[in-house]
Amino acid sequence: MYKYDYVIVGAGLFGATFAHLAHKHGKRCIVIDKRSHSGGNIYCENIEGINVHKYGAHIFHTSDKAVWDFVNSIVPFNRYTNSPIAMAPNGQLYNMPFNMNTFYQMWGVKTPSEAKAKLESQRKEAIAKMAIEGITKPRNLEEQALTLIGKDIYEQLIKGYTEKQWGRKCNELPAFIIRRLPVRMTFDNNYFNDAYQGIPIGGYNKLIDGLLDGIEIKLNTNFFDNRKYWESIADKIVFTGKIDEFYDYRFGKLEYRTVRFEISKYYTPNFQGNAVINYTSADIPFTRTIEHKHFETFGDAVYDNPWTVVSKEFSTEWHEGMEPFYPVNDKRNQETYEKYHRLAEKELNTIFGGRLAEYKYYDMAPIISQVLNYFQ
Repeated sequence: MYKYDYVIVGAGLFGATFAHLAHKHGKRCIVIDKRSHSGGNIYCENIEGINVHKYGAHIFHTSDKAVWDFVNSIVPFNRYTNSPIAMAPNGQLYNMPFNMNTFYQMWGVKTPSEAKAKLESQRKEAIAKMAIEGITKPRNLEEQALTLIGKDIYEQLIKGYTEKQWGRKCNELPAFIIRRLPVRMTFDNNYFNDAYQGIPIGGYNKLIDGLLDGIEIKLNTNFFDNRKYWESIADKIVFTGKIDEFYDYRFGKLEYRTVRFEISKYYTPNFQGNAVINYTSADIPFTRTIEHKHFETFGDAVYDNPWTVVSKEFSTEWHEGMEPFYPVNDKRNQETYEKYHRLAEKELNTIFGGRLAEYKYYDMAPIISQVLNYFQ
């Protein structure tokens, strides 16, 4: 008889949701995490009464009512709407995603027909230039973007940001990264098309603490330091860490991009007027700045707290010992992951889940949905 039904490795969103639902089904669970806190990358640090997203901005959004109802049953969510703006190399501010506000700011066009004509003109120009060079299909991200959105928006809002994000020139990145670009012929700055979006009232720690309520958890505990012990005390392992590490890197190490954060506190109630500003110039080393109070404080209420906290995000190459953020979805890494995935499919006593175990970038809602479906 095992002491636990599940040892859950990782107290992030997948692990916490799994533990919560297993516990509700009467299963005996223990959650372990090598970090000093639960919550994984959605963990918030409270600074001057502001919930700071320590590992980058997280905005919950979904059109799945079951997922929305589930998270709101743990903690109510606010009405935050993601409407980022971009500071371009030409010094102008533009609304994101690409919509009529963007096109008006870029070209002065005021109607959808004017915007469509301008976009089509620039698209045709890019396609014609490729045809002269004998290119019939975009070979890289740069050519793909130019045929989708044209020169002006590509150079002002895509090129520099993308090259900083990936650490590679756009003409060296595969075209599939940017197969589609959302273009809206309305004056709508809502970044997401989902029916529901928001932030947990009181921050993401409230969500994680609610999910893990009543469940045994051990922090500062690395599964690999005592793997045989953890595997010996449970019927099943739920593993949310790096899949290549689980198999002792037998096919080689998977690669990631990571993010470095510089967090600054300012004695001013409103630093940039928006939660998210992207910096698309290659000359500015960071990709975006986040003013965290705007996730949970709206209107004149931002002036109730005289302090604010702003973080700068720097996208960098990942090295061992750094936090892995984004899988590098090139051919070599995908082929390597598939080898590990084939091993994982044969496991009888291990469940793999989450962005590291599946080598896949996930929004939060699909993680919740995946676990809900498992228990259904």
